[in-house]
Amino acid sequence: MLSTLALSLVTAFAGAADTPAPAAASSGIELKNMDTSVRPQDDFYAYQNGSWVKNTEIPGDRARWGSFIQLQENTLPQLRAIIEAAENDKTRKAGSNAQKLGDLYAGYMDEQKLDTLGIKPLAGELNRIRGVKDKKAFPMLIAHLDQIGVTVPYSVYVRQDARESTRYAVGISQSGLGLPDRDYYLKKDDAKLAAILVKYEAHVAKILQLAGAQNPQASAKAIVALETALAEAQWTKVQNRDPVKRYNKVPFAKLAELAPGYDWNHALASSGVGSKTDYAIVNQPSFLTGYAAVLEKTDLATWKAYFEWQLLRSASPYLSKPFADADFDFYSTALTGVTVKQDRWKRGVGLVERALGEALGQAYVAQHFPPERKARMDAMVQNLMAAYKTSIDGLDWMGPETKREAQDKLSKFRPKIGYPSKWRDYSSLVIVKGDLVGNVLRASSFAHQRMVNKLGKPIDREEWSMTPQTINAYYSSTMNEIVFPAAILQPPFFDVNADDAVNYGAIGAVIGHEISHGFDDGGSQADGDGNLRDWWTAADRANFKAKADALVKQYNGYSPLPGYHVNGALTLGENIADNSGAAIAFKAYKLSLGGKPAPVIDGFTGEQRFYQGWAQIWRAKAREAQQILMIKTDSHSPGEFRANGTVVNQPGFYEAFGVKPGDKMYVAPQERVIIW
Repeated sequence: MLSTLALSLVTAFAGAADTPAPAAASSGIELKNMDTSVRPQDDFYAYQNGSWVKNTEIPGDRARWGSFIQLQENTLPQLRAIIEAAENDKTRKAGSNAQKLGDLYAGYMDEQKLDTLGIKPLAGELNRIRGVKDKKAFPMLIAHLDQIGVTVPYSVYVRQDARESTRYAVGISQSGLGLPDRDYYLKKDDAKLAAILVKYEAHVAKILQLAGAQNPQASAKAIVALETALAEAQWTKVQNRDPVKRYNKVPFAKLAELAPGYDWNHALASSGVGSKTDYAIVNQPSFLTGYAAVLEKTDLATWKAYFEWQLLRSASPYLSKPFADADFDFYSTALTGVTVKQDRWKRGVGLVERALGEALGQAYVAQHFPPERKARMDAMVQNLMAAYKTSIDGLDWMGPETKREAQDKLSKFRPKIGYPSKWRDYSSLVIVKGDLVGNVLRASSFAHQRMVNKLGKPIDREEWSMTPQTINAYYSSTMNEIVFPAAILQPPFFDVNADDAVNYGAIGAVIGHEISHGFDDGGSQADGDGNLRDWWTAADRANFKAKADALVKQYNGYSPLPGYHVNGALTLGENIADNSGAAIAFKAYKLSLGGKPAPVIDGFTGEQRFYQGWAQIWRAKAREAQQILMIKTDSHSPGEFRANGTVVNQPGFYEAFGVKPGDKMYVAPQERVIIW
């Protein structure tokens, strides 16, 4: 399991013992963004970010905007400069990373050539689908399409075995939809989702028509019906959060019992995994049974139209203007409310990141990641780990036996900061100048083959699941590691001239957030070696569940849009991490003062600035369609509730701002959810 902060992380540290903040440090609080007409005791998020919310327009090419997306926007020109330098490098060698970066980008930027080619780059793949004579060919066809990045009903992948984390295992997971979540197909009583489904069917028909289909409207209707049947068989996102229920070890020989009549031998052999192991971890067993039923009852022509649609959907952004425009009109405008395309160079940078992420990241780190940032981050992580260790010892709801296990797990945490110790080898990936679609398909095949090659080999402990230029962070339960890419370790979220308080409230709480994922409702089911194992006493697990249930109830009460509420069960892991991370960071900040009072800066005490630092990193705005999409699919709560929902559970917040009964932010002590 990999838990991320999702466009929500911050950066380095100015207050470690060996790196003190400047004597005349600033507060680090962005005063211009505040709305002091709002009492912090009534709406802390609005108090800290209200002027920003009132005065900020979401850029036309964005579905949402906020502090973290601004950082992403700031990073794009740096990445562009690296790519264009590679493109114009006269000394680069064939097969080098520079050649691949430059030629992939150049192929995307050549719109005129793409318009000339039209649908031709997909001719071979379309002929493969159209040439299928019967359903017996589906296992091999699905394996091939999965490898080249096309959505198919199930996906075969390779990851660590969650119960035997020292070995890699094959996984099989549900898939198959062209919309972001099953609710878009099944929630008929939601007018907004129903309207999206109507637009989706029209979009499918339009793409099929552009590709020369004879009866695109009828095919689109049948495709939507097929995807609806797959959606009905899928597990919900809340069900998929449970790592134990997702772990279903099935010998290859018994897969046929889940999907009667399906040729798993051909499916697995075509995926490249059949001869390298003898079992798979099936994430959703009932889905495979449901898929087999849909496969049987749906006619061959509809299935072929479905595969053709999914191929065209994946390739549309890289084809001629009619395809790219239609793709934008639905997936950006209809689905997220965006009406202006991003500049093509930005989209080109995004493609290069997806295909050659670490090749780009290696150059990014060399140019934009000073070594001192890594050193400061190392110190901050150690401070937070120490605070977590002390916090576990002091828990009143956890017994000695479970505490020993928790401390053992914490001692085995491995932080990774900035960039990998060894870079990914792209030598087997062929990038051909002028062959954009071919390059995209080969990049997907390369990633698949690289993954399959892990089977039977030792776990690569140096591998990263994010690139250094990613504005994010993550915790991996099977690796038991916390990872902070380089790009988030920069302004505007870390201010080298700021007093320690705001940095503890920002990066400190975020480090605490990632550590806390090891002890959230999902991460707590794995031990320090990364294996799913119940290391809790029954009483302690019951105590933890009671707190988690209270947090679910709290966040269920938040509504970012009329008629839509935060899904407290879906967002539980991130809400636990937010609440716990802020609590641990506050303890670490208080310890860092060494018993001395914090200075008052800009009229705010150190304790106040800590919580202000927390609240200001969550400022965000989103278009309505994007908000609905995130409510349905995002495991994180909206920024407003990440800010307010966390501080109402923090005793230090009440003390810092004098929050009392009668204030809107007040929650009675016995009702506050305090976990770590």
